[in-house]
Formats: sequence, C-alpha cells, structure tokens
Amino acid sequence: ASEGKDEATAAENTPPRVPQGKMGERSSAFYSAGQFFFEYLVVVSLKKMPDGHYQPKITYQFPKRENLLKGQKEEEERLLQAIPLFCFPDGNNWAPVTEFTSETFSFVLTNVDGSRKIGYCRRLLPSGRGVQLPEVFCIISCLGCFGLFSKILDEVEKRRQISMAVIYPFMQGLRESPFPAPGKTVTIRSFIPESGTELIELTRPVDAHLEHVEFQALLQRLSPHLILHIFASAMLERRLIFLAEELSVLSQCIHAVAALLYPFTWAHTYIPVVPECLLDTVCCPTPFMVGIQRRHLERVLEQPMEEALIIDLCEGKIIRAVGDEEEILPGKLQNEMLTSLNRHNNNNNVHTLEQVNALVSEAFVHFFVRLVGHYASHIKWGRSGSGSFQERAFCKAIASKSCRRFVKKFVKTNMFSLFIEEAEKSRIPHEGKG
Repeated sequence: ASEGKDEATAAENTPPRVPQGKMGERSSAFYSAGQFFFEYLVVVSLKKMPDGHYQPKITYQFPKRENLLKGQKEEEERLLQAIPLFCFPDGNNWAPVTEFTSETFSFVLTNVDGSRKIGYCRRLLPSGRGVQLPEVFCIISCLGCFGLFSKILDEVEKRRQISMAVIYPFMQGLRESPFPAPGKTVTIRSFIPESGTELIELTRPVDAHLEHVEFQALLQRLSPHLILHIFASAMLERRLIFLAEELSVLSQCIHAVAALLYPFTWAHTYIPVVPECLLDTVCCPTPFMVGIQRRHLERVLEQPMEEALIIDLCEGKIIRAVGDEEEILPGKLQNEMLTSLNRHNNNNNVHTLEQVNALVSEAFVHFFVRLVGHYASHIKWGRSGSGSFQERAFCKAIASKSCRRFVKKFVKTNMFSLFIEEAEKSRIPHEGKG
C-alpha cells in the first residue's frame, strides 16, 4: 500500500492551477481543437501475486514512446505507475468471474507543472469461455470531454469482443484525427472483420465547460436542497466526501459538483475515486473533494478527521455535516436557485442531457453574476497595464447585508483569489465570466 501512496502523491492528484495567460484562455489550455485526441491507450490487467491476491499491472500501452527526454521519461514513468492504482481503486480482492457489467469512470492526475491529464476508463470482461478477470481500457488525454470518450470506449469494447488486434487500427485512426472544435464532428473510418468499413462520427458539445459533466447524475440522486448545501460547502472550500459503490456514479457526481463552481475552479485535492490504499486522504487538514466506495465507510469514519461533509449518493442523504450548511448562502438567492432546480427536476423527462446541463449551469452562473458580477468595475488599472483588485470597495458595493456577509467569506477563498489574479492580468472583459 505504501508504494501506491508514493506513486499517487507523485502524480499530485489535485486539479490544475489555472495556466498563466488571460482568463479567457483558461479553458483553451485544456480544450483546444486540433490537439491529439489522446496521449495513450493502456490496458490494465489483474496479475496474480504469490500471496494469492491480484495486482493491477499495465499489460499494453499504445503508442510506445521513443526518444523521450530525461524529464519527459520520468514524468511518463510516474504516470504509468499511478494509472493501475486508479483503474482498480477498489483493492486487490478480485476473483475470476463469468459475468461482469461493464462500467465507465474517470480520474484526474495533475503533473508537477500543474497540467492535468484525465483517465477515461472502461472496465469490462473480455469475451471468451469460462471464468475470467475484468480488465480496464484506459485512455489518457489532456482533453476533458466525458461524453465523447464514452463513445470511443464503446467502440473499443465492441472491438475487444472480437479481438485485441482490431482495437489498434481504430486507435491509430483516432490518433491521426484532430480533436474537433466545439460543436463540430470528426468522422473516423474503421474496418471490422466480417462487418466491413464503418464510419464513426464523434461530435463535440458546443459548450466547452460542460463537456465533462452530467448534472442529471446529481439530480437523480440528491434533492435540490442537498445539492445547494454541497455547493455552499464547496464555495467555502470545505472538505467533501462522496460515497457510492459504483465508480461511475462517484466520478460523474463529483465532476458535476466541481462544474457547479464555474467560472471558478476547485483548486485543491480532487480525487473522484480514492484508491483503497489512499483512504487516509480524509485525514488531510486542507480542503478536498473525494469519492470513496461505500464499503469503506467504516474505515473512513474511524479516521481522525477534521470537519467534513459526507454525502451518501446511494441513499441520497448527508450522513455527516458541519451543521451550518442551511445558513451559508444568502437566503433570497438560495430560494431562487431552489425554485430553478425544482423546475428542472419536475421537467426531468422532457429535457435532453444537454438541456439539463445548460439549464442547471445557467442557474449557478446567474447566482455568481448576481453576487460577484461587479468585480470587473473594482479592478484599478495602473499605467503599466496591470490591475489591482479593490476588495473593500467591491464588498461595500453590495447592497444586501446577507450577500455582503457571504461575499466577505468567499473573497478569502483560493478559487476567488485565482480568478481575480487572472482578471488583474487581462484588461479585456470576458462575457459570461460573472
């Protein structure tokens, strides 16, 4: 277990610091079109150890990298060491089975320089007779677009049921295709024995900040009331622990909670599925947002923990709270958001996933605009072109007492500071940034 710990710490599992540059470039650093779709496809299989337990190991990597510089080689080795741990975060008590439902989940690894890579995983049982062990196909990419990669993994799984050899030409074709711009489609030709040539269309959503998100996953499991408690706690950068048995539920819901903070970015430890050997992450005194399999709840509760919000996604309830969650957000704005979320909930079956994403995101962005949207007029610009944020005047300008009280806390958070740091560098106003 201690080995795994070092590997994951080396991979620094925290979300990225916002890259240097203008605020409007924040997302383009992760989402620019024309990049490679992915860096690696790796297959992680379970290998039996002398003690009878199974350990996840990378059994295949595409492409193999040649001629890497020393620093790149070290980074690649660190990445390849951390991947198996996150593909099988649920420990090593596996046994061969005849049936297994495929699952899709993702994880985030952050490099020393703050750049982030996302691992998109499909855990499946290879086709064949008799009992077998599940294996994970993991695509490592710098691009955040969960829906698109789920579709790619569907194609990988379809080919895996025929033979491993059919996967490589498909992935090679994908690697040679440029990542489409928002709203655009790329078509990949792929040959499958006995089926002939197929054309696979991969379309990228129009709205880049919603590419990694399914708010529906959150709305199906938690009441709007609880979602607002979680949002309020995240805004004040508290510790959040999510529980669920399925890896897919954990990763979907945690990505959704992080996306509610847009245009701000969660800047602390962020692990959608915590590997079993890293459970003591919950003892961390700093803020974190982590997902833990429900079977480990007893162990988590035994840890010497600071105050944290523990959310059970299976039961749809909060099992440990700080106690003031109801009072964090200004009452009037909280009620407006509740009305808005309840409306989406009632129309659940009418909306597509994209519509739900847009409606929910709009409600939260609107909240930020109402609360801190006047930030730009409180940046004082010097002759040299750099700005300095006038915090006191900014807070004073808020008429409502309850809003002012809340904003005074919010301006002290890391995510607000990062946001303002970027704004101070850029004189160009950006629409929709609150």
